[in-house]
Amino acid sequence: MDTGPLSAEPPIRRLYELSLAELVAWCESHGEGGYRARQIRRWLFGKRVNSFDEMHDVPAALRQKLAEAFTLFPARVVSHQVARDRTEKLLLELSDGEWIECVLMRETSRRTVCLSTQVGCAMGCVFCASGMLGLKRNLSTGEILEQILRLDRLLTGDERLTNVVIMGIGEPMANLKNLLPALDSMSDPGGFGLGARRITVSTVGLPDQMRKLAETGKQYNLAVSLHAPNDELRDRLVKVNRNTGIPAILDAADEYFAKTGRRVTFEYVLLSGMNDSAEQALELAELLRNREAHVNLIPMNGVTELPFVEPTAPRTREFCSILEAHGIPATVRKRKGADIDAACGQLRLQRHQQVNPELVPLNATKLES
Repeated sequence: MDTGPLSAEPPIRRLYELSLAELVAWCESHGEGGYRARQIRRWLFGKRVNSFDEMHDVPAALRQKLAEAFTLFPARVVSHQVARDRTEKLLLELSDGEWIECVLMRETSRRTVCLSTQVGCAMGCVFCASGMLGLKRNLSTGEILEQILRLDRLLTGDERLTNVVIMGIGEPMANLKNLLPALDSMSDPGGFGLGARRITVSTVGLPDQMRKLAETGKQYNLAVSLHAPNDELRDRLVKVNRNTGIPAILDAADEYFAKTGRRVTFEYVLLSGMNDSAEQALELAELLRNREAHVNLIPMNGVTELPFVEPTAPRTREFCSILEAHGIPATVRKRKGADIDAACGQLRLQRHQQVNPELVPLNATKLES
């Protein structure tokens, strides 16, 4: 899956796309000590600078060389929205004119960012806005990192990022080649220093790629977007399931837990009248029985172009209670940024429709039977 659409690079490479080792080598090749690389990365990841000139303990001559060889933030902020709950969402225009989204979510003691990994998505989830325009291409490592760096700069002086979720636009497992180096910079002490356990990688369920993530030896949290308790329904809701199937996904999730010790979360978007019955809750409980698993129930975010709605609150509570009564830990995700359409892909879709009012999204159609 890593051999998909090529990433579009800006004319000049982003500085933070270099690993520490690569930056050390670059500094040494330009007559500077390797320790300068650590100084530079501290400014990038720890001190929220927006220009090379702000790196005050870096010699002016070296700052000039950096400015000539690299860029910092080539993407353009097209839209910056702030919700009543202080959730913030950016729509970024990339160097090739494509748009992506990223989100900053605030809770009492947590500051979480949600990042995209692709321009569009090819997984075919019929209830999601991210894939309604198809897949354009993968994001580069630098394009992924630019999102977290920009969101970090929206925080006030005493705020610090605490968590990262890779579940914005796109299928992260389909872009592991570019995602893994970005995760390294997020978790490494010389980067954001978050630690792997504060990073969650989401997937619709690509078994081979899930195993590759486990082979990194990092204890990232894995979230599998399941959405159905059986293949018949999942084939209708998640088109790519026809190529995999739930048993293969669960086998890969079991292997992930065995190798990393990290309990797998199963995401389940609740669609009224589609996958939210008591019988389906019982079927899901049986599917996950005897597994170290947690179910995150997600009420459907309304998308104008799609025919799905969330269940009533009592229905949602009943579904959750059934899982818990059968020994499956479950929670209902709190909605963040609802007044700014903070769900994945909504802002990008709106922007495309503004530019091209005749645009017909790919899955804005009746659900196949």
